[in-house]
Amino acid sequence: MSLLLHLPALLASLALLQATVSATCAQTTIAAAISDAVSQVKVQVDKAFLDSRTRLKTSMSSESPTMRQLLEYLKHAKGQTRMAIRKGQVWEETLKRLTQSLTLTNVTGPSLHLAFLFHEVGCGLPASAVICNKYSPYRTITGDCNNRRNTELGAANRALARWLPAEYEDGLSLPFGWTPGKTRNGFPLPLAREVSNQIVGYLNGDVLDQKRSLVFMQWGQIVDHDLDFAPETELGSSQHSQTQCDEHCIQGDNCFPIMGPISRPTTPKVKTQGKCMPFIRSGFVCPTPPYESLTRDQINAPTSFLDASFVYGSEPSLASRLRNLSSPLGLMAVNQEVSDHGLPYLPFVSKKPNPCEFINTTARVPCFLAGDSRASEQILLAASHTLFLREHNRLARELKELNPHWDGEMLYQETRKILGAFTQIITFRDYLPIVLGDEMQKKIPPYQGYNESVDPRISNVFTLAFRFGHLEIPSTMSRLDKNYQPWGPESELPLHTLFFNTWRIVKDGGIDPLVRGMLARKSKLMHQNKMMTGELRNKLFQPPHNIYGHDLAAINIQRSRDHGLPGYNSWRGFCGLSQPKTMEELNTVLENEMLAKKLLDLYGTPDNIDVWMGAIAEPMVEGGRVGSLLACLMGKQFQKVRDGDRFWWENPGVFTKKQQEALQKVSVSRLICDNTHITKVPLDPFQANSYPQDFVDCSAIDKLDLSPWASVEN
Repeated sequence: MSLLLHLPALLASLALLQATVSATCAQTTIAAAISDAVSQVKVQVDKAFLDSRTRLKTSMSSESPTMRQLLEYLKHAKGQTRMAIRKGQVWEETLKRLTQSLTLTNVTGPSLHLAFLFHEVGCGLPASAVICNKYSPYRTITGDCNNRRNTELGAANRALARWLPAEYEDGLSLPFGWTPGKTRNGFPLPLAREVSNQIVGYLNGDVLDQKRSLVFMQWGQIVDHDLDFAPETELGSSQHSQTQCDEHCIQGDNCFPIMGPISRPTTPKVKTQGKCMPFIRSGFVCPTPPYESLTRDQINAPTSFLDASFVYGSEPSLASRLRNLSSPLGLMAVNQEVSDHGLPYLPFVSKKPNPCEFINTTARVPCFLAGDSRASEQILLAASHTLFLREHNRLARELKELNPHWDGEMLYQETRKILGAFTQIITFRDYLPIVLGDEMQKKIPPYQGYNESVDPRISNVFTLAFRFGHLEIPSTMSRLDKNYQPWGPESELPLHTLFFNTWRIVKDGGIDPLVRGMLARKSKLMHQNKMMTGELRNKLFQPPHNIYGHDLAAINIQRSRDHGLPGYNSWRGFCGLSQPKTMEELNTVLENEMLAKKLLDLYGTPDNIDVWMGAIAEPMVEGGRVGSLLACLMGKQFQKVRDGDRFWWENPGVFTKKQQEALQKVSVSRLICDNTHITKVPLDPFQANSYPQDFVDCSAIDKLDLSPWASVEN
């Protein structure tokens, strides 16, 4: 049923409740009924959240956490994000409770009591209000106050933007594929795992990108983590315990398991995990007045701005924990227990135990603490976070030498501002032209200045579109010595052994061998017949000594349904592209008859193809690394992120002209030279480079000249 049918019914339900209460119990008011329902639901939801926290702590105390427990740790909401998701869950559960108890007959007209429900749940009350200083030269940590007209636009812990209306099975929140036998556009949806098995997987070796290094792949993940994250919500009903969801595949509440087939017939060595892979739905938030849509909208935990929030955090409490507040130098806190041959590591997560300790129970090295909770997800990402931590402290110290009169707060903010600009410059100058190829200038025209009317929020569809990077990850990672030769007895590590594997950094060589591996090894090339390595499709978050892992492709497909995203053709239409209806038309778009046939055999109609699946199946645009649909969606998003950011580095007044000129010389190669013991780097680190011919001494790499930041003491 469409949303247009459901919304009047919901509004009418509350109106009917008012009439019913008035007729049956004069002493009861609609407000009291809503308050009572909210109170009951809060008890239920609070218990679910408490149970979740207790369960996670208990599971991390186990000597052998399961795949599901590792995934739960990674996707667990914290702080203000957790509070926002909790309110969204109370809102939705209360609305269900109020409407399900009523008979919707002969009632029309809107209700004014959604506003009261909104108030009772506490939806309009942020965890900590941000007071905007419109004259401040610095961003807020939360992203609030960037847009002076709408101060919450782009801020953390708000709903992802919808570029097209949500499409849920019930018009409100249930994903397509939820109800057995229910069709979409006249066809049943295939199981996410079946699509992964039939389309995404392959058996032979990777096809490597002969033009792109692993640095290119890794930068994409950094940018993705800077812009979006939707942690999981909690199971809100006692009828559906975590055990029922994880072990018995009982779908219900926010449990949406990825049902079998779990193992491929052609790979008998891959054993099954029962009949499903566990999957918990993404966290969501309260609707925004004036309640034109009551469909479920997923949360975006970080800010929507390209602001290096993966370094600094998007919540004030975390930002403070990440700083060395005892120092007058504006420094970030570093690890006090271990170092990397004299260079600092990120601090360890203080809460113990955590999953990194169980990857090697002898070493028991904890996870790292960073601005993004996923920093220890895999060790190349952790190494990248380490580079940025070191760069902040290096810059802060240099700025202090230039400006002895600056206090710690100004040093911190000025350095944070520079690293935000660094992230923007590398992304737009070096990364996106490779991704978009010849479409770059069409999709992202030259900067014309800040536009207050541009909505910079990350769109829901972008969180799936940017997952194209999963297809660039090869099955192994390399560690190389100073001569770019294999380092140590285990120089080539299978990808699945690198998840949460901080001990490999701290007690097995530091970050230098890993960074050299990124510089001198190639990314995987997305190929229509070799999409995603089995290391991600069958062994994602596979704990040591376990025989199974998760399937990242199936997760992406299930997540697009969870988020209520329209199908492939809807997004093609949104981008002004053709919308194939037949086998011949789909073949024309994909330029691959066998792939087109497989997709139609599974989905029945191109309209039903999940957006992530359809988008990655397209042939690449000229000179780029994505197809036409992804080029459109990514180009549109990054232009909005740039043009709707008042603190964009090119916006007049953010930096002086001389500072802008200096910033144009920043590079990933210089970042590596300044923050490791590596002395030989390529001029273009995103390019596939061979040692020694494509490498130069660090002295040949431009440095960032900080002299334009020198100021005269008042």
